[in-house]
Amino acid sequence: MDIQELQTRAIAIHDLYDVLNLAERGRTWTRQDFMLGFVGDVGDLAKLVMAAEGTRSMPGGRAALEHELADCLWSVLILAHRYEIDLETVFTKTMGELEETIQARLVNHPPA
Repeated sequence: MDIQELQTRAIAIHDLYDVLNLAERGRTWTRQDFMLGFVGDVGDLAKLVMAAEGTRSMPGGRAALEHELADCLWSVLILAHRYEIDLETVFTKTMGELEETIQARLVNHPPA
């Protein structure tokens, strides 16, 4: 799957959540709700990474880590959609800028 296919799938799930949330709570999630959900997912991801590195105990193992990474990616894709950001374009641009910055700094600090 490319990023557009991932985003299309993420939006389909987002739309299902809208239907479910309307039925169960009478409202859909706002952009702020999605951001807060993402922050919670990042916290869970941090705990699972710590468990994978042996610095804390957390049930679920690798399957839980994989699930949380997918949840975080889903949140990023949905936030980009909700804010009308072309993630593929800005990712490519940002990576190019980072590469230039790193290369310029490496001129002063060549690898050993």
